[in-house]
Amino acid sequence: MEIPDAEVPGTGVRLSSAKGRWVLLTTVLGSSMALLDSTVVNVALPHIGDDLHATLGALQWTLNAYTLTLAALILLGGSLGDRYGRRRVFVLGVVWFALGSLLCGIAPSPAVLIIARALQGVGGALLVPGSLAIIQASFHPDDRARAVGVWSGLGGVGAAVGPFLGGWLVDGPGWRWVFLINLPLAALCAPVALRHVPESRDPAHHGRFDVTGAALGAAALALVTYALIARNVWAGIAGVLVAVAFVRVEKRRSDPMLPLSIFRSRLFTSVNLVTLCVYASFGGFFFLIALELQVVVGYSALRAGAALLPTTVLMLLLSARSGALAVRIGPRIPLTVGPLLCAAGMLLMLRIGVHASYLRDVLPALVVQGMGMVTLVAPLTATVLSSVSDTRAGLASGINNAAARAAGLLAVAALPLLAGMGPEAYHSATQFGAAFHRAMPICAGVLVLGSAIAFFRVRTPASEPKALADVESRVHCCLTSPPVETTPSGETGEVAGRPGESPA
Repeated sequence: MEIPDAEVPGTGVRLSSAKGRWVLLTTVLGSSMALLDSTVVNVALPHIGDDLHATLGALQWTLNAYTLTLAALILLGGSLGDRYGRRRVFVLGVVWFALGSLLCGIAPSPAVLIIARALQGVGGALLVPGSLAIIQASFHPDDRARAVGVWSGLGGVGAAVGPFLGGWLVDGPGWRWVFLINLPLAALCAPVALRHVPESRDPAHHGRFDVTGAALGAAALALVTYALIARNVWAGIAGVLVAVAFVRVEKRRSDPMLPLSIFRSRLFTSVNLVTLCVYASFGGFFFLIALELQVVVGYSALRAGAALLPTTVLMLLLSARSGALAVRIGPRIPLTVGPLLCAAGMLLMLRIGVHASYLRDVLPALVVQGMGMVTLVAPLTATVLSSVSDTRAGLASGINNAAARAAGLLAVAALPLLAGMGPEAYHSATQFGAAFHRAMPICAGVLVLGSAIAFFRVRTPASEPKALADVESRVHCCLTSPPVETTPSGETGEVAGRPGESPA
């Protein structure tokens, strides 16, 4: 009996086979859970606040608790998959994420909701790195690029419908279904993964994990975030001291979660500085715009979610072409011009207020910002991958993803403070509108800083960047962080000179 290529040990699954389609479905479902959660919750915030009688600080923590644990643990989650099996850790992440979603959906108070969101983030840290890593490890080498392209495109569609779906759920069955919608997705994803996804792991992985580094990193982010939201100076000082301890531990360990040697690359360091500026601005903006449209302009949740669609649709349609352009002209121009376009879009947001017209005031600002995101997001990801050797590309991508999430986390904590928003600001259209108009120039200024860093520090790598060339087939629709990548060869990254650390 002849065995099809998809079933021949060692050759990998073919995309055209039934098994290949099941693997692709599993990874799309898993990544969609985390992606939807990052786009639909913002739309639900005013209703969550009203129903649970939450302050603005509690709404900030509703977003940040998830981002905090996800950003702090995503590198560790990828390493666990390498050691114990990518399918096993992926399924564990799906189940954990679903349980966290259930707890969010039944939360009786802001405190319970915040704890549940933190648990969701832990599940996301196990789930997110494994999705693309499973594709790279499972598919035949000839089919990997196409499989990643299909996975990326379908993920882009999910990102595009996220705000609209969130608004429909909030105005329909209620905000709790923003979280409960994950349960049927998980109920389908986990059994399919166990039945159809082949297990893979890195046999060279030594199994040692930098738990101390992960704990210190999470503690530093938590303390600084708390200091900004609660306006507590002592917590801020403690956060800085813990961050210093984190750096010292990572510098001394032989197997750190975050090997500082990777920052010896000028290009890698520069692109991550751009990432911090860009995604800090994006994180603060997407937190505030959903509230502005509902609290000040008077939109329903559904209308507010639909209003934000143009930005994601532009990225879905044009990001692959933007990546192709960056291959031809290099990353410096896109990474300089893109943030400036986004900054212009932020300043156009100043036209949004009471009785604002969508066509005249809201849509032009979103289109300009969307074109800026189209210009910079795909080249940003590709430049991160091309700034280091292939063996460290997975690690580089994980660091860049974590940096973006940490930037958004701190922006959501700091921007209301900088804009002078009080604890009950979102209950008053006048107060919130005034604070929003103070916040947008701050976001624009941070983007201009990112543009300046790109102009003066980013150069095209001297060697032919394989990762930069590969971006032509990718669609990038991540609004809150860059997409997580594995190495171009399909293997996971390297930490401190050892192959196989984190695919995150």
